[in-house]
Amino acid sequence: MTQARPLRADAVRNRKKILDAAHLLITRHGPEVPMDAIAEAAGVAVGTLYRHYPTKTDLVGAVLSRHVERMTLAVEEAADRVRAGEHAMTELTALVSRVIEAAAQDHAVKAAAQGVGASYAPENDTRAAAALTELITAGQADGDLHSDVTVADFYLLLATAPLDQPREVRERWLTLTLPGFTAAAR
Repeated sequence: MTQARPLRADAVRNRKKILDAAHLLITRHGPEVPMDAIAEAAGVAVGTLYRHYPTKTDLVGAVLSRHVERMTLAVEEAADRVRAGEHAMTELTALVSRVIEAAAQDHAVKAAAQGVGASYAPENDTRAAAALTELITAGQADGDLHSDVTVADFYLLLATAPLDQPREVRERWLTLTLPGFTAAAR
């Protein structure tokens, strides 16, 4: 089996510029933004864009994958901090807030992904779930989280966040809902 050659430095730069431009334009204008507008905003030729992302679905999927990777890294970094001695509930609270804010910012990208049928690599889900399980277990061991709280509960919390509301509403919502996960609330 042959291995794929690593991308040249200029190709890596072009890919980043394309993804940055696509994220910005899709967020502002939705999935119907033309590919040539994305290429122009990225400062690359349309052919370069199509060489990296042959279809709009490929491009939107790459933008979504980048978002999911950033969120996965945030969960893993929170778990690393707990392993290093940070308080699990503090890390969980900050993490949920961060993920909700990032999701609110990327709401248009997720809608675009659904609209064109784009998806992302599922291995990020496995990594994020493993790190979140570690955070939950640590919070339960500290006596801060109720013993029956699961990863699915946190996913449900994130899925029901009022992403289309202003930041103040999202913060108030989190202040009201997150305590339901704690041992003290029951």
